[in-house]
Amino acid sequence: MNVSNANAREVDPALWERPQMRQALAARDMATVYRLLQRIGVSQRHIAALTAQSQSEISEILKGRQVMAYDVLGRIADGLGIPRGYMGLAYDASCTTPVPAADQRDDSNEDEQVRRLLAHAAQVTIGAASGNAEEWTEPVTPTETPVPHRIGMADVEQIETVTRTLRALDYRHGGGVCRDAVVAQLAWSQRLLRASCPESVTLRLHQALADQHNLAGWTSFDVGLYGSARSHLARALEQAKHARNSSLAANVLYRMGRVHLHCDRILDALRFFQLGQICAQDASCERTVAMLFANEAWAYALLGDSDLALKSINRAADELARARDRESPAWVSFFGAADLDATSGMVHADLAETHLDSHLGIAERFLTDALGQRDPSMARSRAFELTALATVQLRAGDMTAGIANGNEAVTLATEIRSMRITDRLAPLQAVAMMRAHAGDAQDLARRISVVRAA
Repeated sequence: MNVSNANAREVDPALWERPQMRQALAARDMATVYRLLQRIGVSQRHIAALTAQSQSEISEILKGRQVMAYDVLGRIADGLGIPRGYMGLAYDASCTTPVPAADQRDDSNEDEQVRRLLAHAAQVTIGAASGNAEEWTEPVTPTETPVPHRIGMADVEQIETVTRTLRALDYRHGGGVCRDAVVAQLAWSQRLLRASCPESVTLRLHQALADQHNLAGWTSFDVGLYGSARSHLARALEQAKHARNSSLAANVLYRMGRVHLHCDRILDALRFFQLGQICAQDASCERTVAMLFANEAWAYALLGDSDLALKSINRAADELARARDRESPAWVSFFGAADLDATSGMVHADLAETHLDSHLGIAERFLTDALGQRDPSMARSRAFELTALATVQLRAGDMTAGIANGNEAVTLATEIRSMRITDRLAPLQAVAMMRAHAGDAQDLARRISVVRAA
Protein backbone atom coordinates (compact mmCIF):
# COMPACT_ATOMS: atom_id res chain seq x y z
CA MET A 1 0.00 0.00 0.00
CA ASN A 2 1.41 3.41 -0.95
CA VAL A 3 0.92 6.31 1.45
CA SER A 4 1.55 9.73 -0.05
CA ASN A 5 2.48 12.85 1.88
CA ALA A 6 -0.16 14.69 -0.14
CA ASN A 7 -3.11 13.86 1.99
CA ALA A 8 -4.44 11.42 4.55
CA ARG A 9 -7.21 10.12 2.35
CA GLU A 10 -4.59 8.16 0.44
CA VAL A 11 -4.43 5.77 3.38
CA ASP A 12 -6.52 2.94 2.01
CA PRO A 13 -9.96 3.24 3.70
CA ALA A 14 -10.07 -0.58 3.80
CA LEU A 15 -7.46 -0.42 6.57
CA TRP A 16 -10.06 0.99 8.99
CA GLU A 17 -12.29 -2.04 8.32
CA ARG A 18 -9.80 -4.66 9.53
CA PRO A 19 -11.03 -6.35 12.74
CA GLN A 20 -7.95 -5.53 14.79
CA MET A 21 -8.04 -1.90 13.65
CA ARG A 22 -11.78 -1.60 14.39
CA GLN A 23 -11.21 -2.97 17.89
CA ALA A 24 -8.38 -0.51 18.51
CA LEU A 25 -10.46 2.41 17.22
CA ALA A 26 -13.48 1.44 19.32
CA ALA A 27 -11.25 1.35 22.43
CA ARG A 28 -9.52 4.58 21.34
CA ASP A 29 -6.27 2.64 21.68
CA MET A 30 -4.18 5.00 19.59
CA ALA A 31 -0.94 3.16 20.37
CA THR A 32 -2.27 0.11 18.54
CA VAL A 33 -3.68 2.26 15.72
CA TYR A 34 -0.30 3.91 15.16
CA ARG A 35 1.52 0.59 15.44
CA LEU A 36 -0.73 -0.96 12.79
CA LEU A 37 -0.09 2.05 10.54
CA GLN A 38 3.65 1.59 10.97
CA ARG A 39 3.34 -2.01 9.86
CA ILE A 40 2.09 -0.91 6.46
CA GLY A 41 4.88 1.63 6.07
CA VAL A 42 3.48 4.84 7.58
CA SER A 43 6.33 6.44 9.51
CA GLN A 44 6.06 8.26 12.84
CA ARG A 45 6.95 11.48 11.04
CA HIS A 46 4.15 11.05 8.52
CA ILE A 47 1.61 10.20 11.27
CA ALA A 48 2.69 13.38 13.09
CA ALA A 49 2.21 15.47 9.95
CA LEU A 50 -1.24 14.04 9.25
CA THR A 51 -2.51 14.42 12.83
CA ALA A 52 -0.83 17.77 13.62
CA GLN A 53 1.08 16.20 16.49
CA SER A 54 4.77 16.38 17.28
CA GLN A 55 6.95 13.33 16.68
CA SER A 56 7.63 13.16 20.43
CA GLU A 57 3.86 12.93 21.07
CA ILE A 58 3.60 10.07 18.59
CA SER A 59 6.49 8.31 20.33
CA GLU A 60 4.87 8.74 23.77
CA ILE A 61 1.56 7.37 22.50
CA LEU A 62 3.34 4.35 21.01
CA LYS A 63 4.87 3.76 24.44
CA GLY A 64 1.41 3.62 26.03
CA ARG A 65 0.29 7.19 26.75
CA GLN A 66 -3.49 7.33 26.35
CA VAL A 67 -5.18 10.06 24.33
CA MET A 68 -8.20 11.33 26.27
CA ALA A 69 -8.96 14.85 24.91
CA TYR A 70 -11.95 14.91 22.54
CA ASP A 71 -10.44 17.58 20.30
CA VAL A 72 -7.19 15.65 19.90
CA LEU A 73 -9.07 12.44 19.08
CA GLY A 74 -11.16 14.37 16.55
CA ARG A 75 -8.06 15.84 14.95
CA ILE A 76 -6.51 12.37 14.67
CA ALA A 77 -9.67 10.93 13.11
CA ASP A 78 -9.98 13.76 10.59
CA GLY A 79 -6.27 13.83 9.80
CA LEU A 80 -6.05 10.11 9.08
CA GLY A 81 -9.42 9.85 7.37
CA ILE A 82 -10.97 7.61 10.06
CA PRO A 83 -14.80 7.66 10.22
CA ARG A 84 -15.52 9.45 13.48
CA GLY A 85 -18.17 6.93 14.42
CA TYR A 86 -15.53 4.19 14.57
CA MET A 87 -14.03 6.04 17.57
CA GLY A 88 -17.37 6.90 19.17
CA LEU A 89 -16.83 10.59 18.44
CA ALA A 90 -20.10 11.11 16.58
CA TYR A 91 -23.11 9.09 15.54
CA ASP A 92 -22.30 6.90 12.58
CA ALA A 93 -24.42 4.08 11.25
CA SER A 94 -21.27 2.02 10.83
CA CYS A 95 -20.73 1.80 14.57
CA THR A 96 -24.20 0.60 15.47
CA THR A 97 -24.91 -3.00 16.43
CA PRO A 98 -27.93 -5.06 15.43
CA VAL A 99 -30.98 -4.67 17.67
CA PRO A 100 -31.50 -7.93 19.56
CA ALA A 101 -34.41 -9.92 18.25
CA ALA A 102 -37.44 -10.42 20.47
CA ASP A 103 -37.54 -13.46 22.72
CA GLN A 104 -38.68 -16.21 20.39
CA ARG A 105 -40.73 -17.92 23.12
CA ASP A 106 -43.23 -15.01 23.07
CA ASP A 107 -43.18 -14.37 19.32
CA SER A 108 -46.69 -14.44 17.86
CA ASN A 109 -45.19 -15.28 14.44
CA GLU A 110 -43.78 -18.59 15.60
CA ASP A 111 -45.91 -20.59 13.16
CA GLU A 112 -44.65 -18.47 10.26
CA GLN A 113 -41.03 -18.84 11.42
CA VAL A 114 -41.38 -22.62 11.62
CA ARG A 115 -42.96 -22.75 8.15
CA ARG A 116 -40.13 -20.72 6.62
CA LEU A 117 -37.44 -22.72 8.39
CA LEU A 118 -38.98 -26.00 7.23
CA ALA A 119 -39.19 -24.76 3.64
CA HIS A 120 -35.59 -23.54 3.75
CA ALA A 121 -34.38 -26.82 5.26
CA ALA A 122 -36.12 -28.75 2.48
CA GLN A 123 -34.52 -26.58 -0.22
CA VAL A 124 -31.03 -26.95 1.23
CA THR A 125 -31.46 -30.69 1.81
CA ILE A 126 -32.42 -31.48 -1.79
CA GLY A 127 -29.89 -29.05 -3.22
CA ALA A 128 -32.35 -26.42 -4.41
CA ALA A 129 -30.66 -23.76 -2.25
CA SER A 130 -27.03 -23.89 -1.25
CA GLY A 131 -26.70 -20.51 0.40
CA ASN A 132 -24.32 -17.64 -0.29
CA ALA A 133 -20.85 -18.20 1.14
CA GLU A 134 -20.32 -14.46 1.50
CA GLU A 135 -23.38 -14.20 3.76
CA TRP A 136 -21.91 -16.75 6.17
CA THR A 137 -19.34 -14.19 7.34
CA GLU A 138 -22.18 -12.09 8.78
CA PRO A 139 -23.24 -12.91 12.37
CA VAL A 140 -26.69 -14.22 13.15
CA THR A 141 -28.78 -11.46 14.75
CA PRO A 142 -27.94 -11.77 18.47
CA THR A 143 -30.55 -12.53 21.11
CA GLU A 144 -29.62 -12.22 24.77
CA THR A 145 -29.91 -15.36 26.87
CA PRO A 146 -32.39 -14.75 29.69
CA VAL A 147 -30.73 -14.15 33.06
CA PRO A 148 -31.93 -16.41 35.91
CA HIS A 149 -33.86 -14.61 38.63
CA ARG A 150 -31.82 -16.39 41.29
CA ILE A 151 -28.42 -18.07 41.19
CA GLY A 152 -26.46 -20.30 43.53
CA MET A 153 -22.90 -21.50 44.00
CA ALA A 154 -23.28 -24.03 41.17
CA ASP A 155 -23.78 -21.16 38.69
CA VAL A 156 -20.58 -19.47 39.86
CA GLU A 157 -18.67 -22.74 39.65
CA GLN A 158 -19.74 -23.05 36.01
CA ILE A 159 -18.20 -19.62 35.32
CA GLU A 160 -14.97 -20.74 36.99
CA THR A 161 -14.90 -23.93 34.90
CA VAL A 162 -15.31 -21.98 31.67
CA THR A 163 -12.51 -19.61 32.72
CA ARG A 164 -10.16 -22.53 33.43
CA THR A 165 -10.95 -24.06 30.02
CA LEU A 166 -10.34 -20.81 28.15
CA ARG A 167 -7.15 -20.14 30.13
CA ALA A 168 -5.83 -23.55 29.03
CA LEU A 169 -6.57 -22.64 25.38
CA ASP A 170 -4.73 -19.34 25.77
CA TYR A 171 -1.76 -21.08 27.38
CA ARG A 172 -1.51 -23.63 24.57
CA HIS A 173 -2.53 -21.72 21.44
CA GLY A 174 -2.30 -18.01 22.28
CA GLY A 175 -4.80 -15.27 23.03
CA GLY A 176 -5.84 -14.92 19.38
CA VAL A 177 -7.58 -18.30 19.57
CA CYS A 178 -9.83 -17.54 22.53
CA ARG A 179 -9.98 -13.81 23.30
CA ASP A 180 -13.36 -13.26 21.62
CA ALA A 181 -14.75 -16.27 23.50
CA VAL A 182 -13.48 -14.86 26.81
CA VAL A 183 -15.02 -11.43 26.14
CA ALA A 184 -18.33 -12.98 25.04
CA GLN A 185 -18.47 -15.22 28.12
CA LEU A 186 -17.66 -12.22 30.30
CA ALA A 187 -20.61 -10.29 28.85
CA TRP A 188 -22.90 -13.12 30.00
CA SER A 189 -21.21 -13.59 33.37
CA GLN A 190 -21.52 -9.91 34.26
CA ARG A 191 -25.26 -10.01 33.66
CA LEU A 192 -25.57 -12.53 36.51
CA LEU A 193 -24.99 -9.62 38.89
CA ARG A 194 -28.64 -8.73 38.21
CA ALA A 195 -29.79 -12.01 39.76
CA SER A 196 -30.51 -12.39 43.45
CA CYS A 197 -28.27 -14.62 45.56
CA PRO A 198 -26.87 -15.01 49.10
CA GLU A 199 -23.96 -12.81 50.19
CA SER A 200 -21.52 -15.74 50.05
CA VAL A 201 -22.47 -16.39 46.42
CA THR A 202 -22.16 -12.68 45.57
CA LEU A 203 -18.57 -12.55 46.82
CA ARG A 204 -17.66 -15.72 44.92
CA LEU A 205 -19.31 -14.28 41.79
CA HIS A 206 -17.23 -11.10 42.04
CA GLN A 207 -14.13 -13.27 42.38
CA ALA A 208 -15.10 -15.30 39.30
CA LEU A 209 -15.77 -12.10 37.34
CA ALA A 210 -12.44 -10.67 38.47
CA ASP A 211 -10.65 -13.74 37.13
CA GLN A 212 -12.54 -13.57 33.80
CA HIS A 213 -11.57 -9.89 33.43
CA ASN A 214 -8.04 -10.95 34.35
CA LEU A 215 -8.04 -13.48 31.50
CA ALA A 216 -9.72 -11.02 29.11
CA GLY A 217 -6.98 -8.51 29.87
CA TRP A 218 -4.23 -11.09 29.39
CA THR A 219 -5.58 -12.39 26.07
CA SER A 220 -6.06 -8.79 24.87
CA PHE A 221 -2.43 -8.12 25.75
CA ASP A 222 -1.36 -11.25 23.91
CA VAL A 223 -2.91 -10.02 20.65
CA GLY A 224 -1.60 -6.46 21.01
CA LEU A 225 -4.78 -4.71 22.26
CA TYR A 226 -3.06 -2.85 25.10
CA GLY A 227 -5.87 -0.36 25.78
CA SER A 228 -8.40 -3.16 26.13
CA ALA A 229 -5.93 -5.10 28.30
CA ARG A 230 -5.58 -2.16 30.70
CA SER A 231 -9.36 -1.69 30.92
CA HIS A 232 -10.07 -5.34 31.72
CA LEU A 233 -7.21 -5.57 34.22
CA ALA A 234 -8.39 -2.42 36.01
CA ARG A 235 -11.86 -3.95 36.39
CA ALA A 236 -10.31 -7.26 37.50
CA LEU A 237 -8.36 -5.52 40.27
CA GLU A 238 -11.47 -3.67 41.51
CA GLN A 239 -13.55 -6.84 41.68
CA ALA A 240 -10.75 -8.90 43.24
CA LYS A 241 -10.43 -6.32 46.02
CA HIS A 242 -14.23 -6.22 46.40
CA ALA A 243 -14.20 -10.01 46.75
CA ARG A 244 -11.44 -9.63 49.36
CA ASN A 245 -9.12 -11.96 47.41
CA SER A 246 -5.59 -10.63 47.84
CA SER A 247 -4.03 -13.51 45.88
CA LEU A 248 -6.08 -12.68 42.78
CA ALA A 249 -5.43 -8.94 43.20
CA ALA A 250 -1.69 -9.67 43.30
CA ASN A 251 -1.98 -11.75 40.13
CA VAL A 252 -3.78 -8.92 38.33
CA LEU A 253 -1.03 -6.49 39.36
CA TYR A 254 1.57 -8.95 38.04
CA ARG A 255 -0.21 -8.98 34.67
CA MET A 256 -0.42 -5.19 34.64
CA GLY A 257 3.33 -5.18 35.18
CA ARG A 258 3.91 -7.60 32.32
CA VAL A 259 1.90 -5.46 29.91
CA HIS A 260 4.09 -2.45 30.70
CA LEU A 261 7.30 -4.47 30.72
CA HIS A 262 6.49 -5.55 27.15
CA CYS A 263 5.80 -1.93 26.19
CA ASP A 264 9.25 -0.87 27.49
CA ARG A 265 7.76 1.10 30.38
CA ILE A 266 10.13 -0.57 32.81
CA LEU A 267 9.72 1.74 35.80
CA ASP A 268 5.93 1.54 35.54
CA ALA A 269 6.16 -2.26 35.37
CA LEU A 270 8.36 -2.28 38.46
CA ARG A 271 5.77 -0.27 40.39
CA PHE A 272 3.01 -2.72 39.45
CA PHE A 273 5.16 -5.69 40.57
CA GLN A 274 5.90 -3.98 43.88
CA LEU A 275 2.23 -3.21 44.47
CA GLY A 276 1.52 -6.85 43.72
CA GLN A 277 3.96 -7.93 46.40
CA ILE A 278 1.89 -6.07 49.01
CA CYS A 279 -1.21 -8.07 48.06
CA ALA A 280 0.76 -11.32 47.76
CA GLN A 281 2.15 -10.91 51.27
CA ASP A 282 -1.39 -10.24 52.57
CA ALA A 283 -2.52 -13.47 50.88
CA SER A 284 0.38 -15.49 52.36
CA CYS A 285 0.84 -17.08 48.92
CA GLU A 286 4.50 -17.98 48.45
CA ARG A 287 4.03 -18.93 44.77
CA THR A 288 2.60 -15.50 43.99
CA VAL A 289 5.37 -13.80 45.97
CA ALA A 290 7.94 -15.82 44.01
CA MET A 291 6.36 -14.87 40.68
CA LEU A 292 6.39 -11.17 41.54
CA PHE A 293 10.00 -11.21 42.79
CA ALA A 294 11.08 -13.04 39.61
CA ASN A 295 9.47 -10.42 37.41
CA GLU A 296 10.82 -7.62 39.58
CA ALA A 297 14.27 -9.11 38.94
CA TRP A 298 13.61 -9.01 35.18
CA ALA A 299 12.69 -5.32 35.42
CA TYR A 300 15.85 -4.54 37.40
CA ALA A 301 17.92 -6.43 34.81
CA LEU A 302 16.42 -4.34 32.01
CA LEU A 303 17.40 -1.27 34.02
CA GLY A 304 20.94 -2.65 34.29
CA ASP A 305 20.91 -3.02 38.09
CA SER A 306 22.74 -6.29 38.61
CA ASP A 307 22.70 -6.27 42.42
CA LEU A 308 18.95 -5.77 42.79
CA ALA A 309 18.17 -8.15 39.92
CA LEU A 310 20.15 -11.00 41.46
CA LYS A 311 18.78 -10.26 44.94
CA SER A 312 15.20 -10.46 43.66
CA ILE A 313 15.68 -13.62 41.61
CA ASN A 314 17.28 -15.37 44.59
CA ARG A 315 14.34 -14.32 46.78
CA ALA A 316 11.98 -15.73 44.13
CA ALA A 317 13.79 -19.10 44.26
CA ASP A 318 13.54 -19.19 48.06
CA GLU A 319 9.81 -18.41 48.04
CA LEU A 320 9.04 -20.98 45.34
CA ALA A 321 10.95 -23.67 47.23
CA ARG A 322 8.56 -23.15 50.15
CA ALA A 323 5.46 -23.20 47.93
CA ARG A 324 5.98 -26.32 45.83
CA ASP A 325 4.01 -28.68 48.04
CA ARG A 326 1.06 -26.33 48.51
CA GLU A 327 -2.04 -26.13 46.35
CA SER A 328 -2.33 -22.78 44.54
CA PRO A 329 -5.26 -20.94 42.91
CA ALA A 330 -5.81 -21.51 39.18
CA TRP A 331 -4.59 -18.03 38.21
CA VAL A 332 -1.09 -18.63 39.62
CA SER A 333 -0.65 -22.41 39.52
CA PHE A 334 1.19 -22.15 36.18
CA PHE A 335 4.22 -20.55 37.86
CA GLY A 336 6.65 -23.32 38.76
CA ALA A 337 10.27 -24.34 38.36
CA ALA A 338 10.20 -24.03 34.56
CA ASP A 339 8.87 -20.47 34.71
CA LEU A 340 11.42 -19.50 37.35
CA ASP A 341 14.22 -20.93 35.19
CA ALA A 342 12.88 -19.10 32.14
CA THR A 343 12.69 -15.77 33.98
CA SER A 344 16.16 -16.35 35.46
CA GLY A 345 17.43 -16.90 31.92
CA MET A 346 15.89 -13.61 30.79
CA VAL A 347 17.41 -11.80 33.79
CA HIS A 348 20.92 -12.99 32.93
CA ALA A 349 20.43 -12.43 29.19
CA ASP A 350 19.47 -8.80 29.82
CA LEU A 351 22.28 -8.29 32.36
CA ALA A 352 24.69 -9.39 29.63
CA GLU A 353 23.67 -6.25 27.70
CA THR A 354 25.21 -3.96 30.32
CA HIS A 355 27.60 -6.25 32.18
CA LEU A 356 30.12 -8.95 31.33
CA ASP A 357 29.18 -11.53 28.72
CA SER A 358 29.68 -14.18 31.42
CA HIS A 359 25.96 -13.79 32.01
CA LEU A 360 25.31 -15.32 28.57
CA GLY A 361 26.46 -18.76 29.68
CA ILE A 362 24.27 -18.63 32.79
CA ALA A 363 21.32 -17.45 30.72
CA GLU A 364 21.80 -20.33 28.26
CA ARG A 365 21.84 -22.88 31.08
CA PHE A 366 18.63 -21.56 32.68
CA LEU A 367 16.75 -21.31 29.36
CA THR A 368 17.83 -24.83 28.38
CA ASP A 369 16.64 -26.14 31.74
CA ALA A 370 13.29 -24.38 31.29
CA LEU A 371 12.78 -25.91 27.85
CA GLY A 372 13.61 -29.34 29.23
CA GLN A 373 10.62 -29.08 31.57
CA ARG A 374 8.11 -28.09 28.88
CA ASP A 375 5.90 -30.61 27.14
CA PRO A 376 4.67 -30.00 23.56
CA SER A 377 1.35 -28.57 24.81
CA MET A 378 3.19 -25.57 26.30
CA ALA A 379 3.76 -24.14 22.83
CA ARG A 380 3.74 -20.44 23.67
CA SER A 381 6.18 -20.80 26.56
CA ARG A 382 8.43 -22.94 24.39
CA ALA A 383 8.34 -20.30 21.65
CA PHE A 384 9.38 -17.57 24.09
CA GLU A 385 12.19 -19.64 25.55
CA LEU A 386 13.49 -20.91 22.20
CA THR A 387 13.58 -17.31 20.94
CA ALA A 388 15.53 -16.13 23.99
CA LEU A 389 17.86 -19.13 23.90
CA ALA A 390 18.61 -18.68 20.19
CA THR A 391 19.36 -14.99 20.77
CA VAL A 392 21.76 -15.81 23.60
CA GLN A 393 23.50 -18.52 21.56
CA LEU A 394 23.98 -16.29 18.52
CA ARG A 395 25.33 -13.51 20.73
CA ALA A 396 27.77 -16.02 22.24
CA GLY A 397 28.87 -17.15 18.75
CA ASP A 398 27.23 -20.60 18.81
CA MET A 399 25.85 -20.32 15.29
CA THR A 400 24.73 -23.92 14.82
CA ALA A 401 22.62 -24.16 17.98
CA GLY A 402 21.37 -20.57 17.70
CA ILE A 403 20.13 -20.95 14.14
CA ALA A 404 18.51 -24.32 14.84
CA ASN A 405 16.66 -23.03 17.91
CA GLY A 406 15.80 -19.80 16.12
CA ASN A 407 14.19 -21.63 13.21
CA GLU A 408 12.19 -23.80 15.63
CA ALA A 409 11.00 -20.66 17.42
CA VAL A 410 9.89 -19.08 14.13
CA THR A 411 7.99 -22.23 13.17
CA LEU A 412 6.15 -22.19 16.50
CA ALA A 413 5.40 -18.47 16.07
CA THR A 414 3.49 -19.23 12.87
CA GLU A 415 1.33 -21.80 14.69
CA ILE A 416 0.33 -19.67 17.70
CA ARG A 417 -1.99 -16.66 17.68
CA SER A 418 0.13 -14.33 19.81
CA MET A 419 1.39 -10.85 18.95
CA ARG A 420 3.78 -11.08 21.90
CA ILE A 421 5.63 -13.92 20.24
CA THR A 422 6.20 -11.99 17.04
CA ASP A 423 7.28 -8.91 19.02
CA ARG A 424 9.78 -11.01 20.99
CA LEU A 425 11.34 -12.18 17.72
CA ALA A 426 12.73 -8.67 17.11
CA PRO A 427 15.94 -9.08 19.20
CA LEU A 428 16.61 -12.44 17.54
CA GLN A 429 16.18 -10.86 14.13
CA ALA A 430 18.60 -8.07 15.06
CA VAL A 431 21.36 -10.43 16.22
CA ALA A 432 20.81 -12.71 13.20
CA MET A 433 21.29 -9.70 10.91
CA MET A 434 24.52 -8.88 12.75
CA ARG A 435 25.69 -12.41 11.88
CA ALA A 436 24.42 -12.10 8.31
CA HIS A 437 27.83 -13.06 6.91
CA ALA A 438 26.67 -16.61 7.63
CA GLY A 439 24.09 -17.61 5.05
CA ASP A 440 21.96 -19.54 7.54
CA ALA A 441 21.75 -16.52 9.86
CA GLN A 442 20.65 -14.37 6.94
CA ASP A 443 17.94 -16.88 6.09
CA LEU A 444 16.76 -16.86 9.74
CA ALA A 445 16.56 -13.06 9.74
CA ARG A 446 14.57 -13.19 6.52
CA ARG A 447 12.10 -15.73 7.96
CA ILE A 448 11.56 -13.57 11.01
CA SER A 449 11.00 -10.53 8.82
CA VAL A 450 8.25 -12.35 6.92
CA VAL A 451 6.52 -13.51 10.15
CA ARG A 452 6.64 -10.05 11.73
CA ALA A 453 5.38 -8.36 8.59
CA ALA A 454 2.41 -10.73 8.47
